[in-house]
Amino acid sequence: MSKMKSGDFEVNREKDKLREIEVTLDFTPNALASVLYRQGDTVILACVTKADGLPRWFPRDSQRGWVHAEYSLLPGSTDSRFRRERSGAKGRTQEIERLVARSLRGAIDLEQLGPIALTVDCDVLNADGGTRCASITAACIALRLAVRRLINDGECLPINLRPSREDLKNGWVKPDLTDEEKNNHENSVITNNVAAVSVGLIGDDIYLDLDYILDSNADVDMNVVMTSNGEFVEVQGTGEESTYTREQLNSLLNMAEEGNSLLHEMQLEVLLDAN
Repeated sequence: MSKMKSGDFEVNREKDKLREIEVTLDFTPNALASVLYRQGDTVILACVTKADGLPRWFPRDSQRGWVHAEYSLLPGSTDSRFRRERSGAKGRTQEIERLVARSLRGAIDLEQLGPIALTVDCDVLNADGGTRCASITAACIALRLAVRRLINDGECLPINLRPSREDLKNGWVKPDLTDEEKNNHENSVITNNVAAVSVGLIGDDIYLDLDYILDSNADVDMNVVMTSNGEFVEVQGTGEESTYTREQLNSLLNMAEEGNSLLHEMQLEVLLDAN
């Protein structure tokens, strides 16, 4: 039993354990790739779609791609109805969208992706804490699956195999890549997976993967985004009603590093045989 700001709550999970995770691929068949992602009672639908062309602000004949993200809380995702943002995304939504997009672009090589624009939509079906972190983890699964399919379809090619304008005029035919070449190119496009997890300080205790109760009672909470080679993309840490020491910061980051490592293992397992 942990003492928290709003009273005593029983915590049914070890402090260093992730919530139970369940992943369903291709939940929405119309998307290039989609993932229904459950982490505890937080549920995210991440869908990847390919645009007809690059953004208008890109240079003409650019050989570099782009990855954009959008995020939304659906009306029934919270305990009271969340109003649709009819007039445009509000501040919190914009901040999370930018975080998700930055995180994904930290894992993908846009030159290797080639002249392709992808949008990753993260819709929160149910919110119970950690929605931005779960969105990043789910979005990366969907993004890698989308890139894999673009490579299999010959739409995403290694730089040296892409056609010139002259090639296209002369009836260029897409090359057939071997399975090894496809795998190598996928790993050059997405060199490392990316995942995110929350950690929090409640009293003297550090907790991993905060649900709503833990998050709302945390003295310090932190969202940590990391690549699968152990590098940081972003760290968001705030003392809600408290300060924290350098030693506590190190402990929070160590816990987040362990949690992200488990998430990266999960991502690999989910995508192992997916096509």
